Amino acid sequence: MNPALLTRDALTQFASENRESFEHELKTLVEIPSVSADPAHQGDVRRCAEAARALFERHGGKAEILETSGNPFVHGWFGEDPSQPTITVYNHMDVQPANEPEWTAEPFSFVVDGDTYRGRGSTDDKGPAVTAFFGALAARRAGVPLNIHFLWETEEEIGSPSFASGLNLHQARLKTDAIVVSDTVWITRGKPSTPAGLRGLKGFRLTLETADHDLHSGVVGGAARNPLAELIKVVAAMMDGETGKVKIPGFYDEVVKPSKQELEEWANAGFSVETFKKDHMITGMRTEDPLKVMKRVWGRPTMEVHGVVGGYTGPGIKSAVPPRAEVKLSCRLVPAMDEQKTIERIRTFVAKHFPDVQFHEEHGLAPFSGHVTGPYAEAIKDAYRFAFDAPCSFTREGGSIGAVKTMEDLLGCQVFFLGLSLPSHGYHAPNENYDWEQASGGMAAFAHYFQTVSAIKH
Repeated sequence: MNPALLTRDALTQFASENRESFEHELKTLVEIPSVSADPAHQGDVRRCAEAARALFERHGGKAEILETSGNPFVHGWFGEDPSQPTITVYNHMDVQPANEPEWTAEPFSFVVDGDTYRGRGSTDDKGPAVTAFFGALAARRAGVPLNIHFLWETEEEIGSPSFASGLNLHQARLKTDAIVVSDTVWITRGKPSTPAGLRGLKGFRLTLETADHDLHSGVVGGAARNPLAELIKVVAAMMDGETGKVKIPGFYDEVVKPSKQELEEWANAGFSVETFKKDHMITGMRTEDPLKVMKRVWGRPTMEVHGVVGGYTGPGIKSAVPPRAEVKLSCRLVPAMDEQKTIERIRTFVAKHFPDVQFHEEHGLAPFSGHVTGPYAEAIKDAYRFAFDAPCSFTREGGSIGAVKTMEDLLGCQVFFLGLSLPSHGYHAPNENYDWEQASGGMAAFAHYFQTVSAIKH
């Protein structure tokens, strides 16, 4: 191994020398609309997997497309020495839809604006994936004695429905000593953070039909049932829209409060409500207290209303009583909560109080309790400090990554996080972006991480 190639200055030079190549590879992936939620883009998801495989082959690695019952994953690797440890980096290649009117450019056109890269998937999660890939190239050039594997999924944005069965099918070839995920968000720029837990997710829909066509509100209004109004009443019975408190009996029974040590870590993480509001472009908050915001986002479960469908939504007013309506909701679940118990409590509540309402359960993701001690956790902290000159805080992630718990359960190894995205990058938002500062620093962080974990005794 040549440690001279792994100094901060050498890695900064490596990033600079490879910037054009990095931008080319990211452009190739971003301009493929790999929207897993839309069946019309199934061919694009496959095309993205093939482009990802070609990426490894272009840079001297090996790769294969592993089939599942749904979309495939891409398994790429550098090194096949059984005497050396193996580390696997997880990312996903599928992206959210990009139908928001606020896009200032075609969402699947890669736009370079100085040090900023715009396009759907640029930060979630193709930019961090390509960053980790170039970190691996730097480590390989320096001769780091480590087998570096990559597992790139193509169903994360739809809850990873085929991931567990696919992992079972290909378990032997995916054996690894530890996994590092690069699909998480810092508190803000200059403040590295890594999750000590992820919230789970459970979606559901409520529907109600009371007629078979629009009804004249002057002829039947006051006598006919209004499904929109009734479903709004159901939502109000389930949760307080002002405070967010969920009213379902037993909903909070399994919630474990953050420990004193966790709260101290959060308090010292550099979180700012003003920065939080600015990064996410929020104009109104339920609370302005920093610790309460962190508790609500990281340590408490939620129920959210995502959409109401039904009735007339065009210009002006159509004075009709709609025949049917639907409300789309989900709950974020904190570690120790059981997704099936939670959804059954909600189903029972709706059936008892609103028996006409139809309940439709959607796919769920289990919450995850992470790891904050041991050599791999220390390697993560050291990588951030080395690359970004700032200490890393163990917080929690308010979002969900369905594959994480599945990988721990089926591959029998611990999962850690070395995320690079920022709130201002616009996860799932119009004008999603990534930037060279995070990419170049991320390459150094991953190269240093690979060097550190290569020395861990397995």
